[in-house]
Amino acid sequence: MIIYNVTINIEDSVHSEWLKWMKDHIPQVLATGLFSKALFTKVLVEEEMGGTTYSVQFYAYSRSALVQYNKEYAQQLQADGMKRFGNKMLAFRTELELVDEFKVTKD
Repeated sequence: MIIYNVTINIEDSVHSEWLKWMKDHIPQVLATGLFSKALFTKVLVEEEMGGTTYSVQFYAYSRSALVQYNKEYAQQLQADGMKRFGNKMLAFRTELELVDEFKVTKD
């Protein structure tokens, strides 16, 4: 499984507007049909730069699905956020491959 992680720090001055936008943006990414689900999380460590940091993990169906997303959709979808929030938003992206999964089982 491939996880496409996007970590975003957003300035307090646009936080509410950005949060509303993200709740619309994530379904747009999922609508590409290349991801099975997304988890939207708040990072609980305070950043020296201020603002609030979030992480979104998009679960891609495959490596080729993520490649297709990057070729066909990423630039346009990312440009909307940059246009709206510019330098008040700092984002970086990481591509992760699931190596193993461990679960607690109860007898």
